[in-house]
Amino acid sequence: MGEQPIYTTRAHVFQIDPSTKKNWVPASKQAVTVSYFYDSTRNSYRIISVDGTKVIINSTITPNMMFTKTSQKFGQWADSRANTVFGLGFSSEQQLAKFAEKFQEVKEAAKIARDKSQEKVEVLSNHSPQESGRETPSTNQASSINGTDDEKIFHVGPEAVLLKNDNDLLKSTVEQSNTNAKKWETELQTLRENNARLVDALQESSANVESWKKQLSACKEESDTLREKIAELEVQCNEASLEKQSNAQLSVRVQELEAELHDKEQELENLRKQAEIIPQLMSECESITSKLQAAETKNRELEERIDVLHLDVDDSRQKQGNIKGELKKLMDTLDIKLDELHEFRRGLSRLGVDN
Repeated sequence: MGEQPIYTTRAHVFQIDPSTKKNWVPASKQAVTVSYFYDSTRNSYRIISVDGTKVIINSTITPNMMFTKTSQKFGQWADSRANTVFGLGFSSEQQLAKFAEKFQEVKEAAKIARDKSQEKVEVLSNHSPQESGRETPSTNQASSINGTDDEKIFHVGPEAVLLKNDNDLLKSTVEQSNTNAKKWETELQTLRENNARLVDALQESSANVESWKKQLSACKEESDTLREKIAELEVQCNEASLEKQSNAQLSVRVQELEAELHDKEQELENLRKQAEIIPQLMSECESITSKLQAAETKNRELEERIDVLHLDVDDSRQKQGNIKGELKKLMDTLDIKLDELHEFRRGLSRLGVDN
């Protein structure tokens, strides 16, 4: 039957960078076919992937291999014979889970095949001394009886042919077991080297973990410091908002003061303009002062005249009072005379009536 595919899927293929052993290098530009193959003649399993004409994966699965899921859609395994690490990126979690499940099945089948091969080698190894012990007495007996090899072959021909076939089979099996032992020694050495690399990687990862822990603690401390600074900044922001309000009030006050200053400047300008006419005003004031002094002199003269006039008015009033008294007396006398005249006229009128 030869080698036949037993499971096929599609994925992006990666290989570990041989120089750094850390970074992934894409082995395919796009998703390619990745298949499990079973070789019935050798009783072995392989993972094979071909991109065009280039074979990018040719990994024989051994019982010591381990497929690891590093993320939801990515998995990897180490191949000691190819001295590399393969990585597969799938389009879904289901494809990754199915591939990992198939890897475990194939690994178990490879383990069973290896155990059966070892059991067969042990059985053949145990039977080989027994068959050799049987062959020697028969040969000696045939030689002692017949005396020649031709006679021995003539008498025990079928048994000799069977023993010869068994010996040939044992020789081929021993050679195969030696070859397998060398391969297993090579694989064991490779596994030891891989284990040493893994131990180094584990130590390096442990050191990285410690450094990451230190970085994490430093980040936490920095975060706490930043939180304290944020709280301080919030307080400062509140103070700044209060200062902003006070600055706004101060701005309004400054505007008011600027308006007042402008008014004062206008007043000062007016005063300056007025100060320019002060000499003229002073001259006018001096002239007015002289005039005022002259007016005061005239006023004093007028006051003296007024005093004289007051005296004259008082004399006139007194004289007028005397005149009024005399006029009153005259009026009273005139009234009396008039009354006498009226009486006289009445008497005359009476006399005329009587006459």
